Amino acid sequence: MELTVWTYEGPPHVGAMRIATAMKGVHYVLHAPQGDTYADLLFTMIERRDHRPPVTYTTFQARDLGKDTAELFKNAAREAYERFRPDAMLVGASCTAELIQDDPGGLARALNLPVPVVPLELPSYQRKENWGAAETFYHLVRGILTATQTEAAAERPANRPVSCNILGPTALGYRHRDDLTEITRLLGVMGIAVNVTAPMGATPADIARIPEADFNVVLYPETADTTARWLKRAFRQPYTTVVPIGVGATREFVAEVAELAGIDPAKARDEIESRLPWYSRSVDSNYLTGKRVFVFGDATHAIAAARVASEELGFEVVGLGTYSREFARDVRAAAERHGVEALITDDYLEVEDRVQELQPEMVLGTQMERHIAKRLGIPCAVISAPVHVQDYPARYSPVMGFEGANVLFDTFVHPLVMGLEEHLLGMFRDDFEFNDEARPSHLGGGQRVADTAPSDENTASDELNWAGEAESELKKVPFFVRGKARRNTEAYARERGIATITIETLYDAKAHFGK
Repeated sequence: MELTVWTYEGPPHVGAMRIATAMKGVHYVLHAPQGDTYADLLFTMIERRDHRPPVTYTTFQARDLGKDTAELFKNAAREAYERFRPDAMLVGASCTAELIQDDPGGLARALNLPVPVVPLELPSYQRKENWGAAETFYHLVRGILTATQTEAAAERPANRPVSCNILGPTALGYRHRDDLTEITRLLGVMGIAVNVTAPMGATPADIARIPEADFNVVLYPETADTTARWLKRAFRQPYTTVVPIGVGATREFVAEVAELAGIDPAKARDEIESRLPWYSRSVDSNYLTGKRVFVFGDATHAIAAARVASEELGFEVVGLGTYSREFARDVRAAAERHGVEALITDDYLEVEDRVQELQPEMVLGTQMERHIAKRLGIPCAVISAPVHVQDYPARYSPVMGFEGANVLFDTFVHPLVMGLEEHLLGMFRDDFEFNDEARPSHLGGGQRVADTAPSDENTASDELNWAGEAESELKKVPFFVRGKARRNTEAYARERGIATITIETLYDAKAHFGK
């Protein structure tokens, strides 16, 4: 475990909270000290939920460690059942309470509560939030199904309509609510009924009906892949492997679903389409084509965003990475397709170093990459959790399906500077609002970081001199690539032992790096 001021994922019990909060009729009793009781903040402030998460804490204090903390847990579990009367309960320990080894699962079983009690063993010092969510969902589904029926394929009448389950959407998920609406609508157009959606909106009784469907739609592998694999083994339910983010992936998703359902996919393709293909062809080619982008996030969204950026908008993916170590192999395979080296890390400082090294023209990432990009003066769009409150918009804003592709077009394109805008900025360079010292308004106020940051932390800034005419010529370069031009020129000059950068050096460096 490493101390840090920022983490891409919380501990695994936060993942368990996301499952419990997404469902109905489920309550989570968490053995935790004061200080680990922050669920309300996560779900009511960041996600703007209109009800509190169904979590009860034991909230033991330092003075309780010399007493019977196990009894504190049993009392909390008993009182939570009496107060909330849930249909099922989850019990577990936070990262701090894990150290005292009170065994919440065994203690809860000893209470003989009249509802299913699912014990969670989530190793906080080896695993993180998404894994915790996946494990919680898996154990909850398996616990309920094995209690209600044997692990054998359910008999599905041949004459009933084709149906599927949608698995994966949780509380505190990036656009999960709107993605669910969009994919449910898409399946409806195809004539496929949704049997159960879980965990979002599901009750324990709904979980018991999961085997009745013909197949499962896995929207978020980080959460639902483990459960889908078990359902395939136990009930012979196949599941989808294509995540419908972007026009190309959504078309492939429709084809995969149609094959599993044994129907013609043409209706969905004909009746629902995206504006992204036409929009990306219709805009100024200088606006999109060849823009160098760096992509980082959870595995599902990072892989999808890189594909959309490259195949549907004409960007060049110069970097791709994830903090989802469980899906590192998938990200490495995607990075190889783009001809780049994957960055697998949960250290935001490593991500910042890679961004500085690659000098992309745009960053697609998480809330942390938004901060990194703003500090470096690079346009950025958020495409993955972790996110902050502004990324839970009141408007309908999915990223999946054909409408999601429209949202992605806007998300990726709006932070950029259009060709006409670039021309006008050049024309009005001396204007008080657009002069070279004025930072672009969409990147915040203050001094332009990209122009002033040293080109190499290990090199003194006074080693090189810029001739006046070279400085003037550099200012003709658009502001959003000027920092890169300065760094490239200085690197070129150092390699050749040039002490004073002239116009000739500037253009020689441009020719050198343009090869």
